[in-house]
Amino acid sequence: MTFRATILTLYPEMFPGHLGASLSGKALERGQWSIEPVQIRDFAEDKHRTVDDTPAGGGAGMVLKPDVLARAIDRVSENDDRPRLLMSPRGRPLTQERVRELAAGPGVVIVCGRFEGVDQRVIDARGLEEVSIGDYILSGGEPAALTLLDAVVRILPGVMGNELSGVYESFEGGLLEHPHYTRPQVFEGREIPAVLTSGNHGAIAKWREAEARRLTAERRPDLLNQPVKK
Repeated sequence: MTFRATILTLYPEMFPGHLGASLSGKALERGQWSIEPVQIRDFAEDKHRTVDDTPAGGGAGMVLKPDVLARAIDRVSENDDRPRLLMSPRGRPLTQERVRELAAGPGVVIVCGRFEGVDQRVIDARGLEEVSIGDYILSGGEPAALTLLDAVVRILPGVMGNELSGVYESFEGGLLEHPHYTRPQVFEGREIPAVLTSGNHGAIAKWREAEARRLTAERRPDLLNQPVKK
């Protein structure tokens, strides 16, 4: 099954972006996943191809029109069970758990917001799942969509050369990832921790978990209150 991503956007030229390079790009060439950017403006029916209007109740900025966006969503996802996502700073934070769920499915339809946002009625009527990649504001949903797809595509079967690479990483076990080292043995007076060159795999595993817990406690203590995923 090929993972299919359809992106509704006012800037289709932004895709596939960096996803066309490196491992994700090679997987795209092999047909392990596909991406189809769709121009929202193509679904406007007036001569000016208008996609936005002033916010009801007044205020700054513009809002994406529900009728135009609804036509676009209906066209690309008719009789389609892929999740419909809206990249939005007010959405639920994207987690590695949600990434795994999406990677296990047939693909996604992603709406990239612009301006002040999207008319709430089309969000409700088309069952859009609002997703956030962080507590900050971007100029549009496109960079966020690329980030989400980057996280999903890299864990699709066969994309990474070493499947274990996706296991021992931050958030996969509920903790941040432990520090990494490689040759030379000494760099600017700093040595690789002796345990990592001891050959004692049990001791190495214990050191890595202890370091992961130390870093998590320092930087993301909120993660320690969640059950560890096995």
